[in-house]
Amino acid sequence: MTRPRFHLAFPVRDLAEAQAFYGGLLGCPEGRSSPEWVDFDLHGHQIVAHLAPPEPAPPTNAVDGEQVPARHFGVILEPDAWRGLADRLTAAGTSFIIAPQTRFKGLPGEQQTMFFLDPSGNALEFKSFSDDSQVFAR
Repeated sequence: MTRPRFHLAFPVRDLAEAQAFYGGLLGCPEGRSSPEWVDFDLHGHQIVAHLAPPEPAPPTNAVDGEQVPARHFGVILEPDAWRGLADRLTAAGTSFIIAPQTRFKGLPGEQQTMFFLDPSGNALEFKSFSDDSQVFAR
């Protein structure tokens, strides 16, 4: 089944920094750009880094014993791709908000997750489900 793609625009303080992070570290191919913004392909989804002034840190919520940034974005990856990304980020010395781990162990929606910040302070979550039918499990 073909799924719709989402589009997300988000603020960054420096486009070259965003290009190094999203294009280099995360491996997102770059699309169109201007002096004010850059498109990236995040696993088939269009994300756009826009130059903007700094914002205050977003609030957090408690989720399964961790403080999760209330505003964040990311992708649900296949387990092998998630592990590969976790290994690459760890090897690059990424400072995780929530280190790669299993959340909701033994419960509906069990998942592997990790949270980290981009250089502009935007929170990202990448997760994986061993059983894809659990993505919306209650």
